[in-house]
Amino acid sequence: MRIDPRPVESAEDPRASPYAQLTDMELRLRVEHATGVFIAEGMLVIERCVAAGLEVVSVLTARRWLDRLDEILHDEDIDVYVADADILRSITGFHVHRGALAVVRRPASRTVDELLVAPGDILVLEGLVDSTNVGLAFRSAVAQGIDGVVLSPDCADPLYRRAVKSSMGAVVRCRWARSSDWPTTMTALIHSRAVVALGPDGDEDLATVLADYATRDIALVLGSEGPGITESTWTTSHRRARIPMACPEDSLNVAAAAAVACYARLHMRTMGP
Repeated sequence: MRIDPRPVESAEDPRASPYAQLTDMELRLRVEHATGVFIAEGMLVIERCVAAGLEVVSVLTARRWLDRLDEILHDEDIDVYVADADILRSITGFHVHRGALAVVRRPASRTVDELLVAPGDILVLEGLVDSTNVGLAFRSAVAQGIDGVVLSPDCADPLYRRAVKSSMGAVVRCRWARSSDWPTTMTALIHSRAVVALGPDGDEDLATVLADYATRDIALVLGSEGPGITESTWTTSHRRARIPMACPEDSLNVAAAAAVACYARLHMRTMGP
């Protein structure tokens, strides 16, 4: 074993403070943005952070996971802290069952313009406030070959712990940017790609719309968990599509809709109309 684990025997140990109260979203977002870090939860997520070239500042784990962690960290000089399960729970506020937690330096931010100047399809998330849904949307985008994600100013942070976990690390493997001026961003999207807004009230079947754009870059827009896409975005998009439902009174969760839409786009790109 190359890493040199250091025991943490109390929740009051100052070395464990970066991992404190992980279930308090407001506190964590305030602390993490101020210090320029985020929390990666689970061995696979930590491994993907390392593979993406991100700086892992420290790791907190149970002793039984050290061999696996050693394989991931290689020869990196990283502080690794070990604690018993009850101490881990006292520090974090929950039962740590995914092996380890890591403090990771946030990557440099991209601008929307940097994303749009490159070719490829874009997933656009407008007003998603649930971190898990944001993470799942990123996971679908990466898995199905979408080239980037654009977030409205009021979207949840993709680097909040729950978003990173639900994405299985996709948020660190994906090119993404947060808009600071949504009307300007929508104008840029409309001039760079075919913008397809997705919602239950869409007047066209998604498959039909995607067939029309089989060889053209698009921006797929999904709206918030409750109200959906805002009226201004809905009306200014080039096309308004829906995913047909067997039960007309039902609709999909936004994360499920993202998965279906991203798969349909990949299928159209690879198989054709």
